[in-house]
Amino acid sequence: MSRITRLPSSSPLPLSRAVLAGGFLFASGQVPMDASGQVVRGDIATQTEAVFDRITETLNKAGCHLQDVVRATVWLSDLALFGEFNKVYAARFGHTLPARSTVQAKLALDVDVEIEVQALLPERRLPGPVSEA
Repeated sequence: MSRITRLPSSSPLPLSRAVLAGGFLFASGQVPMDASGQVVRGDIATQTEAVFDRITETLNKAGCHLQDVVRATVWLSDLALFGEFNKVYAARFGHTLPARSTVQAKLALDVDVEIEVQALLPERRLPGPVSEA
């Protein structure tokens, strides 16, 4: 039995949606897409809301919630978007803010935001011990 569980992605890209290992969920970076996989265009608030919707879906698949997120890495296409982005970010996390890094980068699909998170798994979701034969 493996101590690593991979949640498959519906994306044609070679990646897992998330990997569960060592008591943590490691989610792949999420860009703004709707539930059907279409890129969400619009202002930074609209794009950030779409990203959080997909992150929440991924967390829920592993029995986690936003309050379980311990680390977030954020990429913005332009740091001038930082203030408006932060309004949505703060509203979504509330008082359970994770540690975070934010950088400016050229993003795939010409979007303005990508977020990657790591979350602590609830104890009931921890992978079992590996038996050595």
